[in-house]
Amino acid sequence: MSRDQASVRMVDVARLESGCRKTLAKALTLVESTRPDHREEAERLLGAVEKNPDHSIRIGLTGVPGVGKSTLIDVFGGHIINQGHRLAVLAVDPTSSLSGGSILGDKTRMPGLAVNPHAFIRPTPAGESLGGVARRTRDAIVLCEAAGYDVIIVETVGIGQSEALVSNMTDLFMLMLLPGAGDTLQGIKRGVMELADMVVISKADGAMQACARLSAAEISHAIRLIQPRHEDWIPPVLMVSATEQSGIERLWQLVCRFRKQVRRDGRLSEVRCRQAWEWMWTETRQQLLDHLKADEAVRRRMDSLKSRVLSGDLSPSAAASMLVAQFRKQADGPCPGDS
Repeated sequence: MSRDQASVRMVDVARLESGCRKTLAKALTLVESTRPDHREEAERLLGAVEKNPDHSIRIGLTGVPGVGKSTLIDVFGGHIINQGHRLAVLAVDPTSSLSGGSILGDKTRMPGLAVNPHAFIRPTPAGESLGGVARRTRDAIVLCEAAGYDVIIVETVGIGQSEALVSNMTDLFMLMLLPGAGDTLQGIKRGVMELADMVVISKADGAMQACARLSAAEISHAIRLIQPRHEDWIPPVLMVSATEQSGIERLWQLVCRFRKQVRRDGRLSEVRCRQAWEWMWTETRQQLLDHLKADEAVRRRMDSLKSRVLSGDLSPSAAASMLVAQFRKQADGPCPGDS
């Protein structure tokens, strides 16, 4: 075992809960590892840390690349910290499908938070996770909360499957749109707006102010035609400018108002319980897929089926059925298609 591999397993729960940044970084490296022995250690760690969900607010932030998510987080995060909070940013970066690499450059786009002792930024490669949300992001949220960070922002790589994934691991889902760049029409689409608890029109400054006001009016009208996710909460539409720092204080006020409202009558606890149950099934599906891909018999059969699928002799769905049947062979008997 290498020195790094040994150190990652030595996660002191007491030091983590005291807010030690180095220990938190080790803990996050542990939960992101795919090694079986690391996974066992990570599960023990997650079971050992103290969970205090009522003290935190989890914010999901999504929007197309270039909308200014990282820039807004840098300014918005500074304002949050000035209010006496500790902030953790889980920034998920896209992973190359060719090399598997990821730039992980969010710290360079958050210069203020990167040097702030009350902020913790963790860039994470999205890997093969759909929608640009790292598989272990939810575990990372729990560890950041255990380390005393009471505001957690999850920044995703863009719009896609990430909307549903982020909304199922955060309290407030924030959608960022550019004024007058086609994103308004995209934002009005029902699937996106049904998930949004708040819409932020970014870069609302200079010559773009008039365009931003028009976009905000269109989105506000569209939202009123959609059933909100939370009772008595109509998602507000807010114009902000990170460069001019306008709208930032109002944005935080709305976040606080939202949190106060959903905590009323225990609704926040109910939402988090439902999210935990749904995430259990998400993780179950992923673990089954991991085991299936790692099974030697399945891999051998996959090689034998590849040429038949590529030639059109066998449909992808039929091949998938054969692979699943191969995985269950010991329990279910011979595989379909075996001669």
